[in-house]
Amino acid sequence: MNQFENDDIDSFFAEMQDVKPIASGDKALLHDPEKALAEKQKRAALQNKTREKLTNPLSLEGVKPVPPSDFVCFQQPGIQDGVFKKLRMGKYPLEYTLSLKALNIEQSRDALYQSIISSHEKGVRALLIQHGTGENSKPFPALKKSYVNHWLRELEEVIAFHTAQPMHGGFGATYVLLKKHPQQKLINREKNRKR
Repeated sequence: MNQFENDDIDSFFAEMQDVKPIASGDKALLHDPEKALAEKQKRAALQNKTREKLTNPLSLEGVKPVPPSDFVCFQQPGIQDGVFKKLRMGKYPLEYTLSLKALNIEQSRDALYQSIISSHEKGVRALLIQHGTGENSKPFPALKKSYVNHWLRELEEVIAFHTAQPMHGGFGATYVLLKKHPQQKLINREKNRKR
């Protein structure tokens, strides 16, 4: 080694005198697994929300206003009058109640769609939707009632609906009758099968 190399080594060690070695537990994490998982879950939730909006067929356009004190009713062709009368009179046991009060139109649309689909899958036949009369709603009275009237007609699971009896909310609520789930039809067929 020549003199210049010795001087370089000495000056290097002199400069490194205050440097302490990194402890073995101190690691620079370039990838934080918990943060990555949280971001992945957030992206998945956003994708699900977007997918739900795309699969929700209920439209927000073409809604005809219904006066707050008018009856809303619908009966698919082929539904027996006795079945419709039983619904109208509130004689079906209400297996599920959905309240749309305090929800905006978008939230009401999503809640109604999800409730109808999940109720149908669970085999629920009759449910009650509480939308309120909306006498002071804007841009026109009975805004939610009008939308509910419009949306229920768009769903193939709904075979009939009618304004509720006063004991269940009157003009501020609607009875909904869903068609039988295929699984329920199979159970009934087995139960009523001749032996």
